Amino acid sequence: MKNRYLLLSSAALAGLLLSGCSSSTTTDDAASTASASTTEMNMGTGLDLANLDTTVNPCEDFYQYANGGWVKNNPIPASESMWGSFNELAEKNNAVLRELLTEAASNATTTKGSAAQLVGDFYAAGMDSVAVNKAGMTPIKPEMQQIAAAKTTDELLKTVADLKTKGVSGYFTMYVTQDDKISTQYALWAMQGGLGLPDRDYYLKDDERSKTIRTEYLKHLQNTFQLIGDDAATAQKKARTVMDMETRLAKASRTRVELRDPYANYNKMTIQEFAKQNPNLKITQLLTNLGAQASKELIVGQPAFFKELNGMLKSIPVTDWKTYTQWHLARTSAPYLSEEFVKENFSFYGKVLNGAKEMQPRWKRVLRATDGAMGEALGQLYVQKTFSPEAKTKALEMVNNLQEAFKEHVRDLDWMSEETKERALEKLNAFAVKIGYPDKWEDYKGLNITRDSYAENVMLASQHAFRKNIGKIGKPVDRTEWFMSPPTVNAYYNPSMNEIVFPAGILQPPFFDPNADDAVNYGGMGAVIGHELTHGFDDQGAKYDFEGNLKDWWTKEDLDKFNAHAAMVDEQYSGYTVLDNLHVNGKLTMGENIADIGGLNIAYTALQKALDEKNPGLIAGFTPEQRFFLAWAQIWRVNMRDEAQNQQILTDPHSPGRFRTNGPVSNMPQFYEAFGCEQGDNMFRADNNRVKIW
Repeated sequence: MKNRYLLLSSAALAGLLLSGCSSSTTTDDAASTASASTTEMNMGTGLDLANLDTTVNPCEDFYQYANGGWVKNNPIPASESMWGSFNELAEKNNAVLRELLTEAASNATTTKGSAAQLVGDFYAAGMDSVAVNKAGMTPIKPEMQQIAAAKTTDELLKTVADLKTKGVSGYFTMYVTQDDKISTQYALWAMQGGLGLPDRDYYLKDDERSKTIRTEYLKHLQNTFQLIGDDAATAQKKARTVMDMETRLAKASRTRVELRDPYANYNKMTIQEFAKQNPNLKITQLLTNLGAQASKELIVGQPAFFKELNGMLKSIPVTDWKTYTQWHLARTSAPYLSEEFVKENFSFYGKVLNGAKEMQPRWKRVLRATDGAMGEALGQLYVQKTFSPEAKTKALEMVNNLQEAFKEHVRDLDWMSEETKERALEKLNAFAVKIGYPDKWEDYKGLNITRDSYAENVMLASQHAFRKNIGKIGKPVDRTEWFMSPPTVNAYYNPSMNEIVFPAGILQPPFFDPNADDAVNYGGMGAVIGHELTHGFDDQGAKYDFEGNLKDWWTKEDLDKFNAHAAMVDEQYSGYTVLDNLHVNGKLTMGENIADIGGLNIAYTALQKALDEKNPGLIAGFTPEQRFFLAWAQIWRVNMRDEAQNQQILTDPHSPGRFRTNGPVSNMPQFYEAFGCEQGDNMFRADNNRVKIW
């Protein structure tokens, strides 16, 4: 997701909706109290001592010490590829959302166009498996016929434009968002895309795991073509065609690390210039068919990708492009069609890629689709039931405290000049904060959702969202807009808006409990807030100024020092081994790792200020500082299947939970003091190896 740095990746988020005493003394204390309830300990519900593994020394592996009991006692459900604290909270939210949707679906007389009518009818259509199975692939037949009718590539591109408005993948990605260098204006962006596998590396790597996935992908392609009516021989041939075409696109695509450079991925040109460089894309015709003809300029993310796509449109026959387009229509639509499509889609994307053993129940899949289609309509119902004004007030108070702590950290930096500090503080003071839900709800006027067809409803909702997005061209930037729905268990920083956003869905235990001990809240939600604040100053966010513009605001000397610190983060995390000899990609995960390290340090400072006013001392044998670090560790508890872990390392800018826990704390002397860690302990890093940027 361009320009929005998430607490959790988009892929993981989709999975969620599928989800001063010595170490020996501390361990003994924990052992004697691990069975006590958190309510009795007055720590709120954000920290559970039953999760501990007290056989492990916290100075050897803090993640295992804090979470080993939970890891042992919480196997991954068969329908999931991972299971952790985010999933547990998402499950609680799902129970509430299911109740709301069931109630809305049971009322067929709700006012047309209301939030309850839209989500109720959408959910009802999705839950009517009899009607969905009876329809088969009928909902996408008109689009399949359009594809079949095209006689030339130019004619096919008209259909491709129509499919783009309906949410169908393929070819490339195009959308409207802020101009990176003029944050007060919207711009049309064109980015690489067109792949059926999660990343270019799946097509190009030669390890056994990647080869196996490609073999299974070919089988999935063939099976899908047979489902849409081809015989086995034809389907096999078409599968090979798609694989070859996507492999060419993959070779022309930039790596995930290369995509992290906002300057390299900002190439503004006029529509005429793009047309001259890529005549076979028929950009003027394409924009007219997309409803984007008002745009006079285009920001091209990856020019080499579009050069390759342009050449392919000329050299590859239209029959092959029709095959490619059929596949992406079927792939995008499969989760909303009849059972055979759903099962085939799950067999590859659920089982092969993510390791899930069985599908999630239908209600959960339809709930996820409803949230994706009309998140703010569903969000209106959700916040009415779950989110109190008191919770919002408490969260805003924490944000203010974290911002003040961050300012203190900036002023005290020994590696940054006063000139750059002044600009950093200017940016920090300009942060916008959004808590819980939008002040202005999205208007779904014109979206006609009925109970007639689930797949058609999905396409209509996609069209509505696409037209709303394209309609931004030439309009003032809407700074009230949200890019997550209120029930979402996640958070984000948007550098172009210079804003941090925390949906209501995450403002609950284990992250946040208004009645909890400050140490637990600051170790959980406080560190999350600090994480998002630090994204404004990580190796990507630091390239944007206080107004959200991609602009140099550092002195050269300070930037060189910052980059030297960042290189230490890369070195530390690249040394972590995940599967076999598979390592964390320190360059891909650098921004998130910097945010974790900075966020935890800032939250610790904010906690100390809170403790100056009220220090409850020991609770269940743990000091406030120990409870703080334990709360941090426990929000990252997770069990993950090897398949999902492999995908995370290849595609996710976040490190695995174990290293999100151990990485930051191993750089903090405050952690050593809290748990009595000493030189020679595994969690102890020598002074010259410790990282502290912010």
